[in-house]
Amino acid sequence: MPVLIQVSAGGVTFRRNGEENEIAIVSVNPSGRWQLPKGLIDKGETIEQAAVREVREEAGIQTEVVGPIDKVEYWFVANWDDSRTRIHKTVHFFFLRYISGDTADHDDEIIEARWVEAEKAIEMLAFDSEKDVVRKALTMIGDFS
Repeated sequence: MPVLIQVSAGGVTFRRNGEENEIAIVSVNPSGRWQLPKGLIDKGETIEQAAVREVREEAGIQTEVVGPIDKVEYWFVANWDDSRTRIHKTVHFFFLRYISGDTADHDDEIIEARWVEAEKAIEMLAFDSEKDVVRKALTMIGDFS
């Protein structure tokens, strides 16, 4: 079986809403699966640039990179170029500060984007690895808010 290596970037974007820390999460399919915004790195982009662009496209908001959070790696099998392919994916997650924008301005591949209180977001996220990334980000908020 052929192997494809993919590198993606995304982030945990935070903002304060009164006393609460909120993060932006997205739903990518009609089943209601919630995840962090992320996507493939375009040619010529740094991983930081890709994270900011992907969050802008998927969550509809402008952000700035505060710092790295973690790197997640996993394998899966999918149809790629009409054949079954093993994919080794690495996702670089960054801690991002919200600058401006509205989650309603997300692109068409996203069903919904929304701000959610951070602890509630951890409950909603579909992937344990992303829950761990958010937990790590929460330990960083006090340093950068």
